[in-house]
Amino acid sequence: MGSIPASGTPGDWRNWLARMVWDHEAASSNLVSPTLFMKPTHFKTITGLQIPLPVFFPDATRAVLKTLDSTDIANTKTPGILVNTFHLNNFPGTSVIKKHNGVRNFMSWNGGVISDSGGFQVMSLAKSANSKKNPVTDEGVNFKIPGTSKKILFTPKTSIDFQMVLKTDMVVVLDDFTDLDANPSKERETVERTILWAKESKKIFDQHCLRSNLEPEQQPYLLGVVQGGYNLELRKECTERLVEIGFDGLGYGGWPQNIDKSFNFEIPKVIGQNCPNDYLLYGLGVGKPQDIVGMVKMGWNIFDCVLPTRDARHQRLYVYNADSINKIDIQSKNFYTYFTPNKEIYAHDTNPVSTACDCLLCTHYNRSYLRHLFQIGDMTAGRLATIHNLRFYSLLMEKLRPIYENL
Repeated sequence: MGSIPASGTPGDWRNWLARMVWDHEAASSNLVSPTLFMKPTHFKTITGLQIPLPVFFPDATRAVLKTLDSTDIANTKTPGILVNTFHLNNFPGTSVIKKHNGVRNFMSWNGGVISDSGGFQVMSLAKSANSKKNPVTDEGVNFKIPGTSKKILFTPKTSIDFQMVLKTDMVVVLDDFTDLDANPSKERETVERTILWAKESKKIFDQHCLRSNLEPEQQPYLLGVVQGGYNLELRKECTERLVEIGFDGLGYGGWPQNIDKSFNFEIPKVIGQNCPNDYLLYGLGVGKPQDIVGMVKMGWNIFDCVLPTRDARHQRLYVYNADSINKIDIQSKNFYTYFTPNKEIYAHDTNPVSTACDCLLCTHYNRSYLRHLFQIGDMTAGRLATIHNLRFYSLLMEKLRPIYENL
């Protein structure tokens, strides 16, 4: 049950009391059995698409994947994208997105769309910029808008309201990111605030659906986010309390890495074991191919990351260690390598970047030409490299589907 704090701040007492209340309620309630339902097989969109799982959505933070247009994205067989609630709320803002009746029309995109909550910015922009004072309260997060002198209070309501304007297929609730170096009291505080915001977000989301007369099949998914740092018991508790509130799935919140940079598979294991089987399980920000493979084998089914697009612009292309697409073996330990075209040995190399890829770059151009484009600083280099990396990830999902289906 935990001991009564002998001293401490009002927050310490509040956290202790919240834990006592949760223990009592959990003991007397009937939480949903994790084995009650079948695992999801598709990601549905509000436009009627059924996208097979698992799926990778690259980060189109400001409603664009740098160097690409929406046709380029579709041609890589990438079925969906992730957009950033915090940044799009700041610019272009609500009025512009409303004018286009959602972000899909705004960017002429016909695939799936997930909107994150702005939760990562709690850590990356608010906390890191205010190291001497805490910009996060139970009310929300005090932000300074990048590039301006304007300050805003970003709340769970702000996040949900704008995501409903975006008209995305999955809405993510605002959470309080647990810092890597958080002490037990801070870990508890971020979990309590995450639960508080989750309850508020669920209520606001339900109100939106009611006002808009949205039938269940017309509603976007609503995703809760599990926090708690490296504390597995706290992660388990956060998972169970989010399930009790009622969501369509849960996300792996916080940093997915250990201190030594190795991937932490224990946390997604705990989350997956303590939620219903029919929940969507979202590895927020998980993007290394080997980490995705490991999580899919544990039943996780949605991923997003900036890695493939950012790496492409910095001359880092992902290449399967195979002669053809049919021979790709993602079960092997080292199933891919990186290709960097900046080396002199590629100046006269007329081979494609990969023979196990059917993207625009690999079917129409060679290593020598890509190296030339990067050397002269032409934007075409970034475009072709990004197209290639996105196709690598869509192929990864294709190869993972039989594994996921047989779990």
